[in-house]
Amino acid sequence: MDPIVLAAGTALVSAMAVDSWQQVRTATTALWHRLHPEQADEIAAELETLHASVLNSREQQDHDTEEALTGVWRLRFQQLLLGEPSAVGELRRLLEEHLAPALPPDEQRGVHSIVMKAEARDHAHVYMAGRDQHIGGS
Repeated sequence: MDPIVLAAGTALVSAMAVDSWQQVRTATTALWHRLHPEQADEIAAELETLHASVLNSREQQDHDTEEALTGVWRLRFQQLLLGEPSAVGELRRLLEEHLAPALPPDEQRGVHSIVMKAEARDHAHVYMAGRDQHIGGS
């Protein structure tokens, strides 16, 4: 699954519990309206239903439901990109301009995507980290 899809699904569900939820909902629905206008009303209605589910799951400290909803939205975004591969830039823009900024700072760190590629040959070693990396020993 594309790292942008993973990050966007996580950020969207997390943003369902913030005060600026309506702006996030509007931006997400607008993405569908541009790419699949025939589905935009259905997406808007689904987002409202899921908003209530996320608020309830957080109140009940039901992390499993929130994880399941995150999975649902990751699949939704993945299906969107499968139908419109060129829309990855629009999804990235939604994530960077609307979803991630709506989250509290501690949750923002968990939704940014990092793509790393490395290739080692012969006896080479590759060390990669998305944040801090500490290597000990000799």
